[in-house]
Amino acid sequence: MKVIRKFNLFIILIISILSFPFLIWYLLITQKSKLLNSIYFNSSGIIRNNKKCINYDELLFKSLDKTFSVSIINENGVLISSFNDDILRIPASNLKLLSTAYVLNKFKSSRSFNTSIFRKGKDEYYLVGQGDPDLNNSDIYKLLSNITNNNKINLNILEINSKNYWPKGWTYLDKQYDYGAPITTLALNSNQNKYENVEYLKNTIEKYIFKKFPYASININIVDNSKKYYLNSLIKLEAIPSNPLLSLITLANAESHNFTAESLFKNASNSWNDNNYIKLKYWLKNRGLKVDNLTFSDASGLSRNNRVTTKLISEFLNKMKYSKNFSTFHSSLSIIGVRGTLAKRFKNSELQGKFFGKTGTLSNVFALSGYLYKDNKPLVISIIQNSDNIDRDKTFSLLKNIYKLEGCI
Repeated sequence: MKVIRKFNLFIILIISILSFPFLIWYLLITQKSKLLNSIYFNSSGIIRNNKKCINYDELLFKSLDKTFSVSIINENGVLISSFNDDILRIPASNLKLLSTAYVLNKFKSSRSFNTSIFRKGKDEYYLVGQGDPDLNNSDIYKLLSNITNNNKINLNILEINSKNYWPKGWTYLDKQYDYGAPITTLALNSNQNKYENVEYLKNTIEKYIFKKFPYASININIVDNSKKYYLNSLIKLEAIPSNPLLSLITLANAESHNFTAESLFKNASNSWNDNNYIKLKYWLKNRGLKVDNLTFSDASGLSRNNRVTTKLISEFLNKMKYSKNFSTFHSSLSIIGVRGTLAKRFKNSELQGKFFGKTGTLSNVFALSGYLYKDNKPLVISIIQNSDNIDRDKTFSLLKNIYKLEGCI
């Protein structure tokens, strides 16, 4: 009896060992364990499964030419169809999907970013910002009201060096429009009016202080923001917070606001004084994504130097489902026929409200990536076209046809 009992225990042990990987796989596919989901998202491991779906493949090959790349992953994380998905493409604003997720991984959704005024001694003041995209003149006046009447007033405006105003790959033409406004820590209305720059801010402050203290000796300087030792042992007089991160992430994704995407990334990566986006690349690599031959030149996707693949974007979006921040990330996306840059597409149609994602538009670039819900199950889809003859309608027709397509055959 003892021999039989030991044998049975041995069999149970063997079965348990052999079935354990399948149990882990099942729990990951069904996302039933929050702890396992978190471990998987934050690990360098990634499950890559492929399945041949003839009807999906036929749709892609019949519909598209070589200027397109497409990746489709089903609700179980299986790549069911692809087309040129290893070709490096300019992603335009689809890059925001990656950079905003990075930011969410660093900060809580309730986090805000302050514009503050500090005092040192009796007459030395410092104005410091964190790139609040909604900062306006009224906010500045409120902060300046903390300056008390003295015979001498020195105000230092801390700002980044002008050589870091724009990431690499932003064209001269882009910089002339509000969507290509300089990225600075103190930006009135996101610097969308090119005349409201840091010099304008300085002049505005001078007028305000001179009017309030007409007999004081006033000195206002623009100081290099990288020299943070200025802030040692200072007294914070007041801080005006930005909208919470959830609101800002939604502005960046749903409305595709470039300034906000860049400002958020610079705060999260502590990179206000350079334009290096290597931290985003390493963050993705540490989650098992293949990024060695890819190029990240900004956080917003306006740079023409960016190069990614639809395979990367789709694999990331699939893995993002396991993040504790997924619901916040998902809620920030544009919704087809409902809101954001997709609000006017497929309104009052069967597709309305069924796709949560991100558009990306540049000259010679159109991209569309996100989650398409079929029977309440999400397909992860990434589509990028780089061409002299962009056909947005073809991209949206493809999305509609994928939605109507039956399951894998």
